[in-house]
Amino acid sequence: MIQLCGFSLSNYYNKVKFFMLEKGIAFEEVQVMTHSPEESVLSCSPLGKVPFIRTPMGALCESQVILDYLEAAHPSPALLPADPFEAAKQRELITFIELHLELVARELYGQAFFGGTVSEGTKARVHKLLVSNIAGFKRLARFGPYVGGDSFGMADCAAWVSLPLVAMASKAVLGEDLLAAGGVDWKPYAKLIGERPAALKVAADRKADQERIALLKAQG
Repeated sequence: MIQLCGFSLSNYYNKVKFFMLEKGIAFEEVQVMTHSPEESVLSCSPLGKVPFIRTPMGALCESQVILDYLEAAHPSPALLPADPFEAAKQRELITFIELHLELVARELYGQAFFGGTVSEGTKARVHKLLVSNIAGFKRLARFGPYVGGDSFGMADCAAWVSLPLVAMASKAVLGEDLLAAGGVDWKPYAKLIGERPAALKVAADRKADQERIALLKAQG
């Protein structure tokens, strides 16, 4: 059985978990925190990043590499179109969401979610980049009703876990939900995807871990 290693507060872990649940792939979850120094982790993920998977053939890291492998190894149900160009359009959306939206907004997470502070220079730079990149994303995304068109696909596994973070972080730190301000009506989309059984499972597990961590902190 495949082992999915990471933790449920990671959006990239949840991207892979969501995908595997949608595909009906049997897997076991193994909690591993990011940047673990353990050799057993570094031998699977050289930078200690999560998620990674362990398979009978060996380990794989990087969430998109994992999704592409799983799609090839478990082709049914298909979460990529059979047409090569349409499949590439799904990957294009994933790359855009993760590289030009989530990675940029990630610089705000320390203040938005973890009690840290972001410099004014960083805020200004991130604001400028996000406004420009969200405009580009709006040109690319379809929301018809899924991010890539009329069918649920691989790109939705990335969009559902990352778009809300971009919106929440920008609102918390920059004072405005830049996705909504840029004309991306992400809330109905997130609600639609969030009603899927696999998404409900991912969300419930994430909430349970959030509550467990909050309780541990309260207990000192």
